[in-house]
Amino acid sequence: MGAKAMDLGDLEPRKKAANIVLGEDISTLGANELEARIARLDEESARCRKAIAARLATRSAAENFFKR
Repeated sequence: MGAKAMDLGDLEPRKKAANIVLGEDISTLGANELEARIARLDEESARCRKAIAARLATRSAAENFFKR
C-alpha cells in the first residue's frame, strides 16, 4: 500500500468549540447563531448519552461477572 498524503489542515491547531452557558441571554443572537447553538447542544447531548450507555454497559458487565 502507498503512503497516505498528509493533509496540511492536520498541522493546524484545532479550534476549541465555543462554550455554551446554559441560561445565558440569547436575545442578541441571530437565527444562524441560534441554529449553530442548537447543533452544538445536540452534539453534546449525544455525547452524554453515549457516555451514559458506556457506563451502564460497564456496570452490567461487572454485575454479570460477580453473579457467577
